[in-house]
Amino acid sequence: MENISYHIVITRKNQVLLSFLKIRVVVNGKEIYPLLNNRPVVITVQENHPKIVVTDGFHHTKPLELVYHHLHTYYFKVVCAIGDVQLAAGFLMLALLYLVGFYSGIFVLKLISFFPIVYFLFLYYINRKEFIQITPV
Repeated sequence: MENISYHIVITRKNQVLLSFLKIRVVVNGKEIYPLLNNRPVVITVQENHPKIVVTDGFHHTKPLELVYHHLHTYYFKVVCAIGDVQLAAGFLMLALLYLVGFYSGIFVLKLISFFPIVYFLFLYYINRKEFIQITPV
């Protein structure tokens, strides 16, 4: 029987929220590899059907089982559910609605201005399994 090695290459998207997290890749529940900001991690596995999970300790992805048929290398990118544009738009909406509510005296606009923060906190704390995502490249 031939001893074939398989490879997993994982990179991290350059996002604001991901830059604050210490992302790690766990292979088969045993081996842990830190995932730095601008450097891909090349993981060599000897057996077929490895399971990988990406985590920061609080958030984690669903286990992903890889099956090697013809390809011997899989490429993945770790992304955050809240992108940079979505984060900026949320804070812009918060500031704009709060200022309009402040100057007009309408309390409902001030209250609505906090919905982006509630949405981001929902994604961060309640949707823990979907906050960090692993996507094929």
